[in-house]
Amino acid sequence: MDSQPVKPVRVLSPSGMLGAGWDHATIERGLALGADVISIDAGSTDSGPYYLGSATPKTTAKAVARDLRSLLTAAAAAGIPVIVGSCGTSGTDSGVDWVAGIAAEVMAQEGLYLKVARIYSEQNAARLKEHLDAGRIHPLPPLGPLRAETLESCTHIVGAMGHEPIVEALRAGAQVVLAGRATDTAVAAAYPLMKGLPAGPAWHAAKIVECGGQCTGNPRAGGVLATIDADGFTIEPLDPEVSCTPISVAAHMLYETANPFEMREPDGTLDVRDARYTAVDDRIVRVEGSRFHVADQYTIKLEGARITGYETMSFTAIRDPLILAGIDAWADLMRTMIKHRVSQTLELADHEYAFDLRLYGHNAVLGDLEPETGPPREVGVMLLVNAPDQATATAIAKVANPLMLHLPTPAMDYLPSLAFASSPAEVERGAAYEFVLNHVVDCDDPTSLFRIEMGEDADV
Repeated sequence: MDSQPVKPVRVLSPSGMLGAGWDHATIERGLALGADVISIDAGSTDSGPYYLGSATPKTTAKAVARDLRSLLTAAAAAGIPVIVGSCGTSGTDSGVDWVAGIAAEVMAQEGLYLKVARIYSEQNAARLKEHLDAGRIHPLPPLGPLRAETLESCTHIVGAMGHEPIVEALRAGAQVVLAGRATDTAVAAAYPLMKGLPAGPAWHAAKIVECGGQCTGNPRAGGVLATIDADGFTIEPLDPEVSCTPISVAAHMLYETANPFEMREPDGTLDVRDARYTAVDDRIVRVEGSRFHVADQYTIKLEGARITGYETMSFTAIRDPLILAGIDAWADLMRTMIKHRVSQTLELADHEYAFDLRLYGHNAVLGDLEPETGPPREVGVMLLVNAPDQATATAIAKVANPLMLHLPTPAMDYLPSLAFASSPAEVERGAAYEFVLNHVVDCDDPTSLFRIEMGEDADV
């Protein structure tokens, strides 16, 4: 007897990040179009190592609550699951619990009773050292072999899960899955893969919808609906006034990928070299030809951050045309004078602290690569000091304060007055962090590094 054909699955992606906000009407439209699951990412490494290192969410609780209210009420009415990945921005255990707590409050207020699964992805350094000693941890470029001391120095380490832990939670009856760190695509690919759809279309569709409406002609207008079947998938914007085109959809493979034709997941590699993008009409795009190559070894990517010191920042602005005419020379003089005054006043050697001087409006973004020449009209000068403790960082910034206010060029016979952005001028930023893990660990069991906790069953 021939097996029954696999039914298409419709994945509703409202936005690229939980807490970013959207018009609830677009969610209602997605339900009207027959959405089978709602998936959304809640985190990233894009905003730097602070959020992982400190286990602090980037989004505010009210924004997350607003979005969860929109998703949970809609999903409960339609009887479909909601999947959230990388909870709390970095996917730490506390991030999962933070989102779960907000979800519980929303459900209590709305009278919803949904079975919630929490999937924890935070890793223990001692357990990872066992994997390291066994030769199961490998570096990704540009890093080299991992040292045990690096693991020990991290304040938090997470593993980026694939779809398998999410599928396990769904099969256990979860109506809401709140996952720790996960690949952006795993969140959207999990449900269609669980339903038996081919990996090529499932992973490719998940990649395209990972940022909601970014694959459309108006990413501000809302999310998208992906309909995945045995031969490919279609992408439709949830706002009826917005369109997808073959170019807008295909272009998303350029986003956050080293190779626009490939994307690596824990269990293999998506290959879109032969993918064909076709306009179904003036709004909807059809994609076929995506393939997925299963890897010989299943791997989980590790992310870890550690404290590099404590920072204090000052910011002043220059409008003086004489300084701006030679701004690079003035900045070089500023750096020299700061080092001299710190050595003279605080008796600190250069290696005992660090500082960065950035000239916004001149070359703060590109540095030596800046192609524009000629004096800028105005420049904002940011001094960022890093020291082993906060008091020292602030002391250095205070030593630099008179220079940030009055430093003249060598040709000036008067003291200029520059404009501090705040009073006091020194802003203590607290601990600073850096990413130190860009490694993968070999896993024979895709769920072995993750822990699933299920809530209680109840009716809506």
